[in-house]
Amino acid sequence: MKKSHLFSLVFYYLLLVSVSSDVIHDSCDKAAKGDPNIKFDFCVSSFEGNPKAKTATGVADLVKVAIETAMANATSIGSIISKLLDNKTLDTYARHCLEDCSELYSGAGSSIQSGGKAFEGKDYGTANAEISSAMDAPDTCEEQFKEKKGYVSPLTKENNNFFQLLAIILSFMNLVPK
Repeated sequence: MKKSHLFSLVFYYLLLVSVSSDVIHDSCDKAAKGDPNIKFDFCVSSFEGNPKAKTATGVADLVKVAIETAMANATSIGSIISKLLDNKTLDTYARHCLEDCSELYSGAGSSIQSGGKAFEGKDYGTANAEISSAMDAPDTCEEQFKEKKGYVSPLTKENNNFFQLLAIILSFMNLVPK
């Protein structure tokens, strides 16, 4: 391969990486400024390690990546809950809360999947409603542990991150040109 071709390929790759990095940073900056639930650093780190995000050319691409990430996250949290439920020393109240959380995250996964399909079909109203409904899972899961004195959710970090990821999706969907 000639040096000029190699140089062109390297230049194109660096340009593509630079453009996607700008899309991520610009989109996360707008999202964080527009929603107090979104932290800029969390937003950026949610995308920078994802190979699909590195090829994003616009915010719509990032919405798709975030939806995939949220689906995987819901599944992962479901696995964490299953492991917590394996603990035979859990009392009845904690077990009940975790079982509810499991159902909530299962439903959230379905809502995210429906929201993703609606977004792909440019049905932004339905996409927004489905993603918004998924936000009930981390909030309800977290709050039910607080209903009984002395209980602390073992899923606080996961609930907060999941909520923030869904907030990012909603914010990014609002940035997509209609």
